[in-house]
Amino acid sequence: MGLEMESRMMFKEMREDVRAVFDRDPAARHWFEVITTSPGLHAIWIHRLSHWLWCRGLKWLARLIAQTARFLTGIEIHPGAKIGRRFFIDHGMGVVIGETAEIGNDCTLYHGVTLGGTTWNPGKRHPTLKDRVVVGAGAKVLGPIEIGEGARIGSNAVVTRPVPADATAMGIPARFVTKGQADPEFEVEKRRRDMHEKAGFDLYALGEDVPDPLVRSIHAILDQLLLVDQKMHTMGEHLCQVNPKYCDEDLPTLDEKELMGELGVPDNVSEKTG
Repeated sequence: MGLEMESRMMFKEMREDVRAVFDRDPAARHWFEVITTSPGLHAIWIHRLSHWLWCRGLKWLARLIAQTARFLTGIEIHPGAKIGRRFFIDHGMGVVIGETAEIGNDCTLYHGVTLGGTTWNPGKRHPTLKDRVVVGAGAKVLGPIEIGEGARIGSNAVVTRPVPADATAMGIPARFVTKGQADPEFEVEKRRRDMHEKAGFDLYALGEDVPDPLVRSIHAILDQLLLVDQKMHTMGEHLCQVNPKYCDEDLPTLDEKELMGELGVPDNVSEKTG
């Protein structure tokens, strides 16, 4: 009786998998075409078999079947990975799903996605995707982190920290926005850019993600300047309340040509840079 119930559940899940392809792939035209030509669907079905064997201690056979699926589909799913219902892999080539990864219901992965680990230690090392998560092409989700329900991960993003439910993660390293609220790191970078403009300094083509000691030192100096500027602004507001004439005094303006001359920069160079 137990085997009969498992068989019924297996065929029910297979029908749901086929329906998921039609729901999320506009190129799907006919059920026979989907069953015979969809590598993502084949990889999922083979994984369900290999996972069934893995859970019953037949680990070598499970790995052998998983390797066969990798050869046939270009999709590598470890038989130990836990995958929910109506899982859809579009295109599929280059997808890698690690042993301790967990994927909820109604999730979608595109080609080149990696659900990988960041440590060689045993135990939980791969991410957990809650229901209705979509991971774009080429994205890397690394480590034992949780991606909340309904989250979206942009193409080629590298995610190494948890993503809240219904958030969108993008970039390298990934930053996220959720319900109109930006990641705090966005605000830090915005303040830095404002300080760059105020100081007349542009760190062209270099950001916080560049592992350069000089760049990090410049960022630290700019952060300190920003803090000093904020404190001076607060002090100025208090002084204006004590002495209104203080607010009428403007700071001296910097003459760019005069400044360049003091630094020994020729006029033609300053004109080109300006």
